[in-house]
Amino acid sequence: MQNEGQLVIFELADQLYALPIQETQEIIRMTDITKVPNTKHFVEGIINLRGSIVPVINLNRRLGLPEKEYDESTRIIVTEHNGQKVGMIVDNVQEVGRYIDDEVEPPAVAGDNVDYLKGVVKKGEDLWLLLNLGMVI
Repeated sequence: MQNEGQLVIFELADQLYALPIQETQEIIRMTDITKVPNTKHFVEGIINLRGSIVPVINLNRRLGLPEKEYDESTRIIVTEHNGQKVGMIVDNVQEVGRYIDDEVEPPAVAGDNVDYLKGVVKKGEDLWLLLNLGMVI
């Protein structure tokens, strides 16, 4: 029996990326972000999410991808890893997609950012780059 899972599919620099749904807490519209001085270049700042202070990172900047202006489709994916909430700004969120284990392959590339990838999900003609949340944040 194949294991089936669900992924949040989102876009960064015209490429589809994915995160397991269980690592995703919620998806919110872009909101005002309070800048925090002397943080890493990819940290956009912090937001107040229903009384919780949540750091927000620009995922394009974190992965060394071209950035685009924030617009109506820009979203913040709020994740939780090891008890720490972190918001990640993405260009847009496409869907929640299903996959089975056979559709996941290891990332067959070498480079500095390969640690950020857990694998590649093949869905028809599409490729979803499966992020390793622990390495990203």
